[in-house]
Amino acid sequence: MGEVAFRSASELVGMLRRREISSRELLEVHLARVAKHGKALNAVVCLDEERARADASAADAELARGRARGPLHGLPMTIKDTFETAGLRTTAGAPDLASHTPERDADAVARLRRAGAIIFGKTNVPFMAGDWQSFNAIYGTTNNPWNAARVPGGSSGGAAAAVATGETPLELGSDIGGSIRVPSHWSGVCGHKPSWGIVPQRGHIPPLPGMLASPDLNVCGPLARSVDDLSLALDVLAGPGELDSVGWRLELPPARRSRLVDYRVTACFADESYPVDSSVRALLESAVERLRRAGVNVRVLERPPIDLAEARRAYDVLLLPLMAGSFPASALASFKALADSAPAEDPNPVIATARAFTASHVTWLAANEQRERLRARMHELFRETDVLLLPVNQLPAIPHMQEPDMPLRTLQVNGKSIPYTDLLGWIAPATMCKLPATAVPVGRTPDGLPVGIQIVGSHLEDRTTLDFGRRLGELTGGFTPPPGF
Repeated sequence: MGEVAFRSASELVGMLRRREISSRELLEVHLARVAKHGKALNAVVCLDEERARADASAADAELARGRARGPLHGLPMTIKDTFETAGLRTTAGAPDLASHTPERDADAVARLRRAGAIIFGKTNVPFMAGDWQSFNAIYGTTNNPWNAARVPGGSSGGAAAAVATGETPLELGSDIGGSIRVPSHWSGVCGHKPSWGIVPQRGHIPPLPGMLASPDLNVCGPLARSVDDLSLALDVLAGPGELDSVGWRLELPPARRSRLVDYRVTACFADESYPVDSSVRALLESAVERLRRAGVNVRVLERPPIDLAEARRAYDVLLLPLMAGSFPASALASFKALADSAPAEDPNPVIATARAFTASHVTWLAANEQRERLRARMHELFRETDVLLLPVNQLPAIPHMQEPDMPLRTLQVNGKSIPYTDLLGWIAPATMCKLPATAVPVGRTPDGLPVGIQIVGSHLEDRTTLDFGRRLGELTGGFTPPPGF
């Protein structure tokens, strides 16, 4: 049954409908894989086996009576441990939430259940979803399935690792700083960051449990082994939240093109502020060459269509106060004191971070205006191109590094040291401009590490990035299981 575990979610749903396999049997396949690989991988960190078995048996009984609840009927899956799940603890990797057991599902989780999904476990995350690694004091460290000495990505790192190793066919992730795209890139799976606002965030942590406001920048979206599965999940997840459902409906436009050769494609893999490692860039350029050989017109830019350094400065002011909103008052006071103690021109990254964490609303308003100007530029770009191809970030999966002061961590790109937080550079445009972005694998480095590409589209044109991602995956080979799994 190991081969079944690597079928796509779409294939598995078809098998369930045709009663070629039961939901209960499929659940046991995935539970067995978690038991087999859990210790080495540590991706699925909390199980709900008894209830999942009961739910799977009920789904089988319903199907036997000719009734299916929805497009995911009987499909077992896991959920990132930042989404509240009724009756199953949800920690967001925070010790203060180690015993938090919600009474209701997050809105996105509830939609998956209503569509027939069987939730059987939670996947690992960093503390309060705040890192591109996935380790915390409650559950420990998740390893990359392609190389255990490296990270799977974060914050949806456990999600990506579980999908890559056949422990789950589908996952629900979230992304405010690349937290779907980076794990997809580093673990060799597919992920979709939806346009901001089309999937309700209620029940996601952060912010703290019980808060109702939908944070700026953050989105909820799927990870899977095929782009068809991303589309399947997005159809379930997308739509207005409860408080908005009386007044509006979501009708995402269809993909702009019906053939790969008709797509107008722009690509850029170079930027002075955020240079891309040669091992990654070679694979991105190879993907462009495959598109050209397939007859696609690809325009390659020498620099991004917007200034990445400018975008990053505004993005930090929009992002970091959101993260600080979950800090205790004492921590915020410490950051404020640190920011006030240094001159404005002090380049120390820790002080710069403290200053951003405690930025005033006036400062935020200026950054928001800058964001809207960048959104307008991107809107104009998508009048003349259908998709924009970018790196997800500069590097393949990085080694584990768990030093507590993130701004002081450094990485090596083409033999030169860069700040760890520079991994935000290529993520910023799609995130701050509220654009859809689909990540798909395009190959592996000489060291055997997977590399993904970021496909960015115009606001609310999620179906275009998904369609192009599916067609690109057919050229580059798409998902392949990691060795040993």
